[in-house]
Amino acid sequence: MEGAKNNLETEIKDWDFDRVHREAVALWDRALGKISIEGGSPEERKVFYTALYHTMIDPLAMADADGKYPGGDGQIHQSSSFTKHTIFSGWDVFRSQFPLQTLINPTVVNDMINSLVELADENGTHYLERWEFLNAYSGCMIGNPAVSVLADAYAKGIRNYDIDKAYQYARNSCERFGNGEKGYCAEENGISKTLEYAYSEWCLSRLAASLGNSADERIYSKRAQSYRNIFDTSVHWFRPKNEDGTWAPWPAEGRLKQDYGTVESNPYQQGWFVPHDVDGMVELMGGRKKVIADLENLFEKVPPNMMWNEDYNQANEPVHHVPFLFNRIGAPWLTQKWTREICRRAYHNSVEGLIGNEDVGQMSAWYVLAAAGLHPVCPGEARYEITSPVFNRITFQLDPTYAKGQRFTILARNNSLRNIYIQSATLNGHPYPHCYIDHADVIAGGVLELQMGPTPNRGWGL
Repeated sequence: MEGAKNNLETEIKDWDFDRVHREAVALWDRALGKISIEGGSPEERKVFYTALYHTMIDPLAMADADGKYPGGDGQIHQSSSFTKHTIFSGWDVFRSQFPLQTLINPTVVNDMINSLVELADENGTHYLERWEFLNAYSGCMIGNPAVSVLADAYAKGIRNYDIDKAYQYARNSCERFGNGEKGYCAEENGISKTLEYAYSEWCLSRLAASLGNSADERIYSKRAQSYRNIFDTSVHWFRPKNEDGTWAPWPAEGRLKQDYGTVESNPYQQGWFVPHDVDGMVELMGGRKKVIADLENLFEKVPPNMMWNEDYNQANEPVHHVPFLFNRIGAPWLTQKWTREICRRAYHNSVEGLIGNEDVGQMSAWYVLAAAGLHPVCPGEARYEITSPVFNRITFQLDPTYAKGQRFTILARNNSLRNIYIQSATLNGHPYPHCYIDHADVIAGGVLELQMGPTPNRGWGL
């Protein structure tokens, strides 16, 4: 009660509604001003800023005005070194939401890592929760998404936390929930779990390498290859394994069977989740040409409104990296084509503006990044895929605590609903032949200029 009273007296001591309103508007103007856009239609601009607003609602600060908050041990704690945050929908938000925040709100990312580490201390579990809610563990969903967020932040220079303790808790997470020496997960939803654990074990191997822990790097790099253990060459796809190593029966619907070894997806959708080893995945699947054809099939069968379906399902997270895989396999013009299609068909300024659950900012963060022309395939490495921007000019205001530059601008010359394909690019005035860009180049500041046209330039970005 004393804390609540102090909050009131600190924040609304004069009971001036108009002042509170003005300050709230000014706060949101500053927050949304971290990305400025030009071009696009009025509707597209409304969609963009609505989406950007959604991405900044959570994770939220949960401390009182004096910094006190209820800890994971049921006691009152106070932090002076960071702001305690809560609402970490990890399985959703590691894919786009936190990568977006590393660009526009890196302190929030840093605070969330501190919050998860401190919670693991307070409650004595000593592992990083995958779905934290009001300083408690929910155990919801699968994987080790906090390990991904930690690895991504560390790779991008966001490091104001106890990295030794964070690493140990990340390691504990992968040991508690992982493929282990067995090399696959025989539990329910074994496809999803095996693939997601292999990815988080790769994230841990990158952290180990950065910290000079060569023994752990070797262990977890090997485990990152566990995805290979559930690829069945007789059906040419990923398939659940039983505890004794035998294959689970293959369904009549094949890889389109909903929930067959998967979480909120089918094997066709989940099977593309090998972000840390796309080359190895492509090799397993039969080579680049076969994979490009299969991916095109995944997209071509999607209904016009892109609502929930058995092919490319933007309404849920397992496929959110998939449009950007074309960049990795030698067909970047198809990334450009399909990200523009998804932005146009799946996001609207209407009651049904989103085709799926917002999932604590993830659905909107995907749009913000894709519409701006950048999106990662593999959080944990510093690479962003370049795609076709919805807008003519997008400017990111960079945080001087973490960035050398003041702003990073993407220009799309001759951009239109028809001119969706990148013809050529320059970075700070110099020819730029790549369909990707490193985080270090972004936070150094500068201008990425894209020349757009109506037909693919199949020679750019390869």
